[in-house]
Amino acid sequence: MKNLNIKFIALFLAGTAIIGCDDEFDNAIEDGGVYTSGEADFSKFVTLGNSLTAGFADNALYLSGQLNSYPNIIAGQMQFAGGGEFNQPLVNDNTGGLLAGGVQIRPNRLVLASDGNGTPAGPVVLDATPTTDITNKVTGPLNNFGVPGARVFHLAAPGYGALAGVATGTANPYYARFSSSESSTVIDDAIAANGTFFTLWIGNNDILGYATSGGLGVDNNELNNIDPAAQGDNSITNNNVFARVYQQLVDGLTANGAKGALVNIPDVTSIPFFTTVPSQALSPVDPNFGPQIPLLNQVYGGLNQIFAAFGQPDRQISFSTSAASGLVVRDNDLVDLSQNPSFVGALVPLVQGIGDSFNLTLNTAQATGLAQILAPQFGQIRQATPSDLITFTAATLLGENNQQLLGTLTDAQVPVELARALTANGITFPLGDEFVLDDDEQDRITAAQTAYNATIEAIAIANDLAYVDVRTELSRVATSGISYNGGVLTSTYASGGAFSLDGVHPTARGYAFTANTIIDAINAQYDSTLPKVDIGAYDSIQLSDSAQ
Repeated sequence: MKNLNIKFIALFLAGTAIIGCDDEFDNAIEDGGVYTSGEADFSKFVTLGNSLTAGFADNALYLSGQLNSYPNIIAGQMQFAGGGEFNQPLVNDNTGGLLAGGVQIRPNRLVLASDGNGTPAGPVVLDATPTTDITNKVTGPLNNFGVPGARVFHLAAPGYGALAGVATGTANPYYARFSSSESSTVIDDAIAANGTFFTLWIGNNDILGYATSGGLGVDNNELNNIDPAAQGDNSITNNNVFARVYQQLVDGLTANGAKGALVNIPDVTSIPFFTTVPSQALSPVDPNFGPQIPLLNQVYGGLNQIFAAFGQPDRQISFSTSAASGLVVRDNDLVDLSQNPSFVGALVPLVQGIGDSFNLTLNTAQATGLAQILAPQFGQIRQATPSDLITFTAATLLGENNQQLLGTLTDAQVPVELARALTANGITFPLGDEFVLDDDEQDRITAAQTAYNATIEAIAIANDLAYVDVRTELSRVATSGISYNGGVLTSTYASGGAFSLDGVHPTARGYAFTANTIIDAINAQYDSTLPKVDIGAYDSIQLSDSAQ
């Protein structure tokens, strides 16, 4: 079987002009004292959060991203109403990578490369040498305490910024650059800044890791795990842990009487990382896939009969000759039939039939050996449904041959053409469970997100703080789009303007939209008149093979 090549960048950028403007933090506003702070005091603005607060974009933290972070944009607008200096732990360059003692420990940023003729060729990791070394500690007063990768409990964890802990994975390299000591906490450092006004946006990573890993982690709500130190990687943070630590953060930030804004958690499953690659991606008109449908249905027809015999009719797989069909995916929640010797035995005649289709006669011993190789591949498969979400990382795999299985088959003297036919990712070789969010996994994410946002809103009301419903506003970006002076902001990958090339973090334009959303909530809560920015004056993705 030929490879199925789905060029998502070409699909979404064909015929689309990518618009970029010079960075500009302020509207064309004349000074005149018409902007007021209302009941707030913006003289010392402090912000706390994760990568979204730091200005992370294109899968890295780089200088222009920090300068276009939503807190820096808001700080610029606060200067019209008594706002003061706003300092960030700026990195050295626009490369995005991090060094530790001269050794690179974080990858460089993504850029939208061209094919040499001005046509987008897709996102690639920038080929450059970073200059930001975490052992060169940032000194001086800071206002932005956004730490990429932080979950809510990390902000209160001692030693999260210890340089010695970076190598062992117990500390965060971004916080290690500017932590006040090896044992300090992010929240204590933020409190020490003694802000008169603050924003807090934390909680995205408490579900995002679970989501981007295709739900491979655990839901600590189902486990009733309430130990902040044992939530685990790629897991959903327990709702009670979230509420308890979040309250601790707000108590610390308001202890001196500061006012502020609490930002809720957007729907992570509406971001381009989960909406760019369609689950129903196999088109009958694709010249590489369409002609293979009769043979595929013949093979899967036999496999479907085996599934039915084992009481697994929900695993039925078929490909349409008139409409797009779902990808073949692995679901770890299904019973693993590959562990059943009877399943391997049932595969033997099916394998022989596949061999016959390729003019390869297999005796029983040969067919049994091949069935044993293929049993794990077929053991937990199903066809993707329209409600499944396929991760963006699957885009580079679709239709390509699984090299590990391909090598195993050819080592077993299976002809190359037959081996290739059996190893096409998403077609005959299932996409791994880490590339798929099914309905149950989405439900877990939604339940946690709903609980987190209820906590954030309740704490905002109890403390008379502004509550920012960024979830609703970003859902408008994903559904109808947001009009601005110069275009429409959408969540379409690369061309929509709202999200950077990692499909998770905003562009400068997306951060400007976020800043305006927060400014609206601040003005409504405190009767201030902070001006909003023109989001069209901020960059979206631009075609470039180098750092800008």
